[in-house]
Amino acid sequence: MTYVLALDAGTTALKGTLFDEFGRVAASYADEYALQKPQPDWVELDAETYWQSALRATRAVLSASKVAPGDVRSIGVTSQGETLIVLDRTGHPLRKAIVWLDNRSRAESDALSREFAVEEVYRRTGQQEIVPTWTATRLLWLRRNEPETFRRAHKFVLVEDYLIYRLTGCYATDRGLNPSTLYYDLHTGEWWPEMLRFLGTSPGQLPELKTSGEVVGALTASAARETGLNPETLVTTAPIDQIAGAVGAGNLEPGMVTECTGAAMALCATIDRPMYDPRRRVGLYAHALPGRYALLPWAPTAGMALRWFRDTFAAGTDYASLISEATAVEPGADGLLMLPHLCGAFGPEPDSRAKGAFCGITLAHGRGHFVRAILEAVAFLVRENLEMLESLGVPVREVRSLGGAARSDAWLQIKADVCRRDLLVLECEEATGLGTAMISAVGNGTYQSLEEASVKMVRVRQRVSVRADSARRYEEVYQRYRALDRTLKG
Repeated sequence: MTYVLALDAGTTALKGTLFDEFGRVAASYADEYALQKPQPDWVELDAETYWQSALRATRAVLSASKVAPGDVRSIGVTSQGETLIVLDRTGHPLRKAIVWLDNRSRAESDALSREFAVEEVYRRTGQQEIVPTWTATRLLWLRRNEPETFRRAHKFVLVEDYLIYRLTGCYATDRGLNPSTLYYDLHTGEWWPEMLRFLGTSPGQLPELKTSGEVVGALTASAARETGLNPETLVTTAPIDQIAGAVGAGNLEPGMVTECTGAAMALCATIDRPMYDPRRRVGLYAHALPGRYALLPWAPTAGMALRWFRDTFAAGTDYASLISEATAVEPGADGLLMLPHLCGAFGPEPDSRAKGAFCGITLAHGRGHFVRAILEAVAFLVRENLEMLESLGVPVREVRSLGGAARSDAWLQIKADVCRRDLLVLECEEATGLGTAMISAVGNGTYQSLEEASVKMVRVRQRVSVRADSARRYEEVYQRYRALDRTLKG
């Protein structure tokens, strides 16, 4: 039996998951880290933290699984996007990583907006707006505010790139990780020269671009010692975590959409050609499969809204108990509606000024009604974004559900009824890790294609079927939700 280790560097934790060649989890370990916020709008982290977390996760899964190091054929690495790490000629960080949540570069975002038309940026990079989140704005901020650091910079890398460098000694990145840097051209598959010139950098200061799953190299002797793996272990690239998660759900063909409800809500629709929304509501990304793309509508607060409610009004109560209270309430929450825009709105109607709301409160409403309204509001978001995709001509023939919310049968049923679609739920809850492992298993030669890897490694656990009566009742509630949303935004 051979194994693949998937490393997924998220915003607040790095997860290592060891999979066998049939997609079964041998062991998994999450190593958390605390983000640093030295001043308003700044979010940073010592880059070394990512590496130490990777080491702890790797050693933990080897210990727990009892798998021999020689049986681990490769390591696949994915990560969050946009986080900037600046390295000197010796590969050491020159400053703390600027995390994707950081918003210090608002002035630089405005400067890029004046220099580049947003339509050109959208066509080149797939990103429909210019915001401080994108890595290009951080490079410009660095050049303006820390010129000595900028002058000494040898390489500008993302988190995945940094981990690959520490593992192999090579500077490499995945094309599917880079669309949201704002200096990667989706159409040419290369760095965007005009943007780099404006930023004052060059392709030589960036990692070598690789196709998803491409082997970067084997472990260095020092990385082998620190991880406990064999020096012959290969290291492969992977796309951004959202795309890796879609791959882990078997989302490889047009017509398939994955819906992931964690803290945020994100959809991923596989398409076979670049597609652009005339209203610029949705971003375009590179898929792990060459020649394929993905549309990624999302909303910033989904499961986070439920957590906010629990922490604020039901401290000490677990999610299962809250959702159990909600299931005792009829669909529509007896007239109570919730708008889940606690951090602004994105898909399907971007509006950073949008706010959350509960509407229709009466003395008859209890805690279960409020929880039910939250669960239904997230389901309404999913439906709105599915309808938006269809309005662009994207076929939606099958929807697969991922994320923490997929553990709740009640929430899954609400989504199915609201969206009037059956939902498929995967056996493996570690979709991002599984997708990264599948991509790596193709790179290391275990499988000849992602399609073959999907057949062997992805399994559906259950189908959640639409209940016709609930679906009919939700139709009127959904229309009231949309009317309320338009009214309050207006």
